[in-house]
Amino acid sequence: MKKRTKTGEITKMSGKNNAQKRKLRVALAGNPNTGKTSLFNALTGGHQHVGNYPGVTVERRDGERITEKVHFTFNDLPGTYSLNAWSPEERIAQDELLQRPPDVVITVVNAAEMRRGLVLLAQIMQIGVKCVLCLNMSDEAEEKGLEIDIVQMRTLLGMPVVKTVGHRGKGIKQLEEAIICAVDCSFSDTKLVLGERMETALSEIITTLPASSDQQWIATRLLIGEKTEEKAHYDLPENAIKNANKARKKLEEITGEDIQLFVTQRYFGFANGLLKEVVTQKRSEKEVRKLSDQIDKIVVNRMLGLPIFGLIMYLIFWLTFSLGEAPMGWIEAGFELLRNWGNATLQDGPLKGLFIDGIIGGVGGVMVFLPNILLLFLGLSLLEDSGYLARAAFLVDSTFHKFGLHGKSFIPMMTGFGCTIPGIMATRILENDRDRLTTMMVLPLMSCGARFPIWMLLVPALFPPAWQAPMLWLIYVSGAVLALILAKILRLSVFKGEDAPFVMELPPYRVPTLRAVISRMIERSGLYIQKAGTVILAVSIIMWAGTNYPQHIEEIPQAQIEQLSDEELVLFQEQQASDALAFSYAGRIGRAMDPVFKPLGFDWKINTALLGSFAAKEVFVAQMGIVNAMGEVDESSDSLRESLARNYSPLVGISLILFLLIATPCMATVAVTRRESGSWKWAALQFFGLTFIAYFLSLLVFQIGSIIL
Repeated sequence: MKKRTKTGEITKMSGKNNAQKRKLRVALAGNPNTGKTSLFNALTGGHQHVGNYPGVTVERRDGERITEKVHFTFNDLPGTYSLNAWSPEERIAQDELLQRPPDVVITVVNAAEMRRGLVLLAQIMQIGVKCVLCLNMSDEAEEKGLEIDIVQMRTLLGMPVVKTVGHRGKGIKQLEEAIICAVDCSFSDTKLVLGERMETALSEIITTLPASSDQQWIATRLLIGEKTEEKAHYDLPENAIKNANKARKKLEEITGEDIQLFVTQRYFGFANGLLKEVVTQKRSEKEVRKLSDQIDKIVVNRMLGLPIFGLIMYLIFWLTFSLGEAPMGWIEAGFELLRNWGNATLQDGPLKGLFIDGIIGGVGGVMVFLPNILLLFLGLSLLEDSGYLARAAFLVDSTFHKFGLHGKSFIPMMTGFGCTIPGIMATRILENDRDRLTTMMVLPLMSCGARFPIWMLLVPALFPPAWQAPMLWLIYVSGAVLALILAKILRLSVFKGEDAPFVMELPPYRVPTLRAVISRMIERSGLYIQKAGTVILAVSIIMWAGTNYPQHIEEIPQAQIEQLSDEELVLFQEQQASDALAFSYAGRIGRAMDPVFKPLGFDWKINTALLGSFAAKEVFVAQMGIVNAMGEVDESSDSLRESLARNYSPLVGISLILFLLIATPCMATVAVTRRESGSWKWAALQFFGLTFIAYFLSLLVFQIGSIIL
């Protein structure tokens, strides 16, 4: 099989009749919240995160589509409003288009709100790449009463134009054909009209530039005085910069406007002129937005908005408990059958102990909470896809600003409820570095999905049924409140500076599609299962070995054992198990930690589980299952939750929950924080700072609680 890596070439591939397939690399660019990732999923069959709020795609993602004649490679670029390289996503998008020009760029535009998308299209056209304009969400445009003359639009732009509905997979075949047409068809050069004055100024600069397809873009950057990205690609002659300075000064004198404002107006003038020619409004804007405005009067109301949001989150947690109880029981019963099978089939020895206590006790203890994970992600997916989360960000902006956070920080923080890692990556939507770092530092306080199994273990075990949903709600609220307080402290000390204004386009309300919601649930639960079968399994085996070795062997005459009464025999067996655990590596480490954690109410079993939780938070549940199984005489008599309820008080539970909520971000979080912040200093501050706060608050709660109770 022969392959050649250069795009746009014919490549001989293995397959039916060894057919020759053409390779095309296609980039998807567009504003945030235009359905670009949905379109990418439809094109590639991928399952990238899709949400109805800006900032979902925070880095380039790749996928493939192989047809009978063409092998497409798609690059999903971050959502951006321009290519000015002011924010991280703009820099990523610009670098991809300038440094690795694709064969075709699909500019994805919200068909119902095209103006800002066409501004981005104008900048992409200046780069000189072959373009396809994709009018996504065309169903919403029709609902708004917009009629778009596609034929006239193709003629005026000089490029293929296609209507799609990405989340429903409509128009994908036509988009595929348009990509090939953009490369092969005899379209005239793209027709970008920016006004006579600007075009004259650009022409004067272009005459002094080296020949390239992106001359117009380079000239525009020089005109507004931004030369950084051009120097990375060209050794620009001095007369090009002099001509640009002269043209800039001349335009500012003639127009009396700042050059950046002038250029921005030319882009919007192009967009407005095009829309005037191709769009007809059949219904008034007031009529179209009537229902949306009525909903907004309630959900973003100054007095009602926050209580409504709190009530919605409480309802999600209540449903998580109530609907998840039955399937949790089914999974528990399934693992109990496996445990009984192992007891009946396997011979006594290390292999049996590893299977029953290490694998079943460890991985099984985590997998039992899969139904609750699915239900939690279902609730969050519905909030994201409906457009409600963007409004919640708007709603909390004034409150966030009082604590030194930006309103947009709400989006990565809500993402952090699923997983801290994509939440930290989503801080790229924040333009200000101080806002980004502040949000990044406090994000681990958002109780992630990895902590959820811990809450589902501890809350039912240590609190009565009436308090379970309120306690879970309180855990999440406590994390958010602590995040706000810590953010305020950071902004008053480490990250001093002015607050950036809140600017974010609110998406329309949408009915979440079943396909998108199910896809999200499968994706996130799949990652949970994958972690259970890899990281958690590996750590569970290590932890099991730590509780079993070295073995404590004490020869007791059988005759002496036979003389014991039933009650004395039970006490004797419990003491034997306790001595064996104390003698093991895990027991030694856990007991060595006692002087540090005993003031918090923790025993050695909790201490060893805390060590494992640094690898992955769910490991805490696995390790508690292992050490409690080792400590039980009759392993099948009690579930882990019953064992915890018998051995620990609610006060210990509160102290432990507080510590696990705040302390020691997992190792993956530490690594991503270092990468996104660019320094180990911030990763270390996050890890040790949060751990210190967790220890202090847990100590305070347990000691005061012990005095009161």
